[in-house]
Amino acid sequence: MKKKIPVLIIAAVLAVILLKLKNNGAFRYAGTVEATETDLSARIPGVIERYGAAEGESVKKGQVIAALDCADLKLAAGIAADDFKRAEELYKSGSASKENYDRLKYRRDDTALKVDWCAVKSPVDGKLLYSYHEKGELVAPGTKLATVADLSEVWEYVYVPHDMLAKLRTGMEVSGYLPEAADREFRGRISVIYPEAEFTPKNVQTRKERTRLVFAVKVTFPNPDEVLKPGMTLEIKLPD
Repeated sequence: MKKKIPVLIIAAVLAVILLKLKNNGAFRYAGTVEATETDLSARIPGVIERYGAAEGESVKKGQVIAALDCADLKLAAGIAADDFKRAEELYKSGSASKENYDRLKYRRDDTALKVDWCAVKSPVDGKLLYSYHEKGELVAPGTKLATVADLSEVWEYVYVPHDMLAKLRTGMEVSGYLPEAADREFRGRISVIYPEAEFTPKNVQTRKERTRLVFAVKVTFPNPDEVLKPGMTLEIKLPD
């Protein structure tokens, strides 16, 4: 009696065949999408008053990402500004020394600068990836508050054997495909070809592939609509 082949196995085989036909048998190099990430930290001690955006939201350059409650600094800045204003009038009339004038000017500017540091702002247009604390928490100088990513341009690294290097050049246009979006194509370019060989990264599954020497190639993709995000897998087709 003949055994029946399970329907699921037949479907899986057909899917593999269709995928190969669709790609015309071309091999694709897979990598993980990366972006420029900037960690934002507190410059002064303070209590977090609010976050200006939630994780995953788009942010603009100069937008307040985290605001610290700096009531004491604001009070000191106001007093310093008033003291300097009086000293300025006295200095102009000849009733105050230059030394006193400069000292109060420095104090005014210093306290005003620290008040400005109470608002931690994004240096780029992008997306808030992570916020590390909650409203009401006391943070010290140097504490990481958030991470912002610039998604206008992303890249990924692929690793190619020595024989491929002669076919590649910096600036060459290549195509990347996003499997999760029905193989949507993205046009990119080779931005860096690293000259030193290295072992295949450990996340490659087979022992044979892990022992090969390969060269890292950085491929950059414009990403104006921010479809590509850090952590996605993009398959890149390089010249045969």
